[in-house]
Amino acid sequence: MKFTYSSNLQRSAIRPDGIDKVTGKLKFLTDLSFSNMLHGKILRSAYPHAKIISVSTKKAVELPGVHAVVTSKDVPGLNRFGLIFPDQPVLCDERVRYVGDAIAAVAAETVEIAEKALQFIEVEYEPLPVISDPEQALLPSAPQLHPKGNILHQASFQKGNIEEAFQICDVTVEETYELPRQMHAYMETEGGVIVPEENGRITVYVGTQHGYNDRFQLARILNIPESKIRVVSSPMGGSFGGKDELNIQPYGALLALKTGCPVKIHQDRRESVRSGLKRHPMKITMKTGACRNGKILAHQVRMIADTGAYATLGPAVLDFAVEHATGPYVIPNVKVEGVSVYTNNGVAGEFRGFGGNQVTFALEGQIDRLAVKLGICPIELRKRNLRKADDPGPVDQQIAPTDGAAQVLKEISKSPILTKKDTENKKSIYEKTRTGVGVAITMHGGGLGFGRLDPAGGRISLNEKGKIEVTFGFEEFGQGLLAVIQQLVMKEVGCSADDIQITIGDTDCVPRSGSSTASRGTSMVWQALQRMKDPFKKQLLEKASQCIKVPSTQLYVGPGGIWSLDGSNAKPLITYRQLADKTNDDPIQIETQFPFPMTSHSIPGGHYLYSFAACAVKVEVDELTGKVRVKNLDQVVSAGPVIYPTGYLGQIEGGSVMALGYSLLEEAIMKQGSYVTNNFDSYLIPTVKDIPTSMDITAIEELCEGDEYGPRGVGEIGTVAVAPAIAKAIHDAIGLWVTKLPVSREEIIKALHQKEMKEWLTKKI
Repeated sequence: MKFTYSSNLQRSAIRPDGIDKVTGKLKFLTDLSFSNMLHGKILRSAYPHAKIISVSTKKAVELPGVHAVVTSKDVPGLNRFGLIFPDQPVLCDERVRYVGDAIAAVAAETVEIAEKALQFIEVEYEPLPVISDPEQALLPSAPQLHPKGNILHQASFQKGNIEEAFQICDVTVEETYELPRQMHAYMETEGGVIVPEENGRITVYVGTQHGYNDRFQLARILNIPESKIRVVSSPMGGSFGGKDELNIQPYGALLALKTGCPVKIHQDRRESVRSGLKRHPMKITMKTGACRNGKILAHQVRMIADTGAYATLGPAVLDFAVEHATGPYVIPNVKVEGVSVYTNNGVAGEFRGFGGNQVTFALEGQIDRLAVKLGICPIELRKRNLRKADDPGPVDQQIAPTDGAAQVLKEISKSPILTKKDTENKKSIYEKTRTGVGVAITMHGGGLGFGRLDPAGGRISLNEKGKIEVTFGFEEFGQGLLAVIQQLVMKEVGCSADDIQITIGDTDCVPRSGSSTASRGTSMVWQALQRMKDPFKKQLLEKASQCIKVPSTQLYVGPGGIWSLDGSNAKPLITYRQLADKTNDDPIQIETQFPFPMTSHSIPGGHYLYSFAACAVKVEVDELTGKVRVKNLDQVVSAGPVIYPTGYLGQIEGGSVMALGYSLLEEAIMKQGSYVTNNFDSYLIPTVKDIPTSMDITAIEELCEGDEYGPRGVGEIGTVAVAPAIAKAIHDAIGLWVTKLPVSREEIIKALHQKEMKEWLTKKI
């Protein structure tokens, strides 16, 4: 493994939370225990679609050890939740729309008693027709799943004249691509402890990506002020978008308030599969036309997204996919139409890549097919259509100037995977394989996008313990944000790691900084510190000057305290602890609030800041089994300065492996609204044996001159270009154009047989 970057930061710097995590000292929130704590369980629907005739909890309530059972009648406020608009019942009262729908929840003295109590809850259903196909849901005769119908959201973008453009194209390619439902597959399943406090307050210890959003939604459900809810997020990690929406929080809160006791709920893997969010399955049809010289003239896209039973962030995912339908290419005539459809399948929502993975797989597939038809090198074809630094964004919106597309394409073309192509195929008694290589590029917008509230902010202070305390309303869920914050504070303030105290993920203590999502965390921390560092250092120096009677112009902020500029001292003139003791009555603190950078005009959700990536892969296709193995994988990422090299590398490598699973292994199959794959014994995720032999990552840190926005996040970009690169490599190896993920071994074997027959006939002739 190799990581190339230009920053002088130490790759080996230890994460602030690293030692506690690897030694097990730091606990999962579901390891917390409180006196009089009860255990909660949630009764989910027995059907993917049914009318509820009646619910009887009498037998469950009478079971020894049961302290409370709650149903829809026990919800004091809004019996709905949802990040964009609340369309999902907390506890269903009239109708269930998928197998994850909750009907009741139990709090008991043990998990076993709670599980047994669920069996004693009697629910009478009237089964209703199941809509498991989004195209079926669009038919006029289809049962309507919601009052407004089966269409959750529609989005589109159009420019030029698509019909006239296709008429003058020399070559056209039309294909339909099918992308699967994918699980987040985090180690830490949904769980936490909700603790009732004095004066009617509650503290919610739970894994989440946005404590303030959780607090807002819970306040509506519980009908209490937000100020009475404290949300403390998990320090352990595991989300990838899957815990951006509420999961167990409402049920634990209702039970805790009803019993007056802390309530722990921890979903097992099957419960998580049944009720948790998934990546949106999509069906995308593209028609793309070009001239003989390779210039793409027309691009038409139709996409259908299966959002499942409820909305969550489905509208935003579709908007993102529509926006990225032309990717980093300049195409004069474009027509993109997207629809997100309600079904009785599991709820699809936010997932690493946020709709970009699906549409990029299709787009890059079109580019590769055009290249073959035109007889042009795939990299050269991309180059001829690539956006320039000052071009508008993909929906003709104003964006920050960036040459990232050209930079990653130029760098990936140097990859040994592409320059030292191995065309020799293994042939022995025991194995026979074919190898192939592929390349793909992508761009990815950061932040929530045009027209959406996207606040950011932070606070820096010298606390009473003499620590430089940095406080943000973000959550750490494994992405390494704590290390990023530490590295940035050390660089921008000039202190040491030992001088820093980081406070995040506690709504009682932190300013609103927006969510830990949409690749925005690193960017927002950097921008906040740019606003706060100079006034903070100025205050430190002025206060120190008053204390030690040395002009502030002769001082600087350094490790351990305030130092003399003349270098005459071997230690600080005054330590941070000493300075804190002398300024207790007038503490040093700077706070900032600002919005994420946003384009001035665009379709809903259009972005202003983009990162770019290019991926090259080498695959090996087993001719006997049809198994595809990724042997080598290189990624080039243009996302601005690298702040924490180890974390950066981990995000891109981890994203690559997640995308490998998406490409070759993972599909949360549903039949008639029920999961076929409901545990990791049948839902296969990559293991260490599936990881490529080599993964080389290159970071391009240069930004355009005048760019004042600093580093972009890399939590998502590493997942996007991998699947289309693998698909092209398979075509290079055996001539099969993959249109459906995950790649089917049966389809591989069929293609191999056809290829062998064609080769045999060629030899005969």
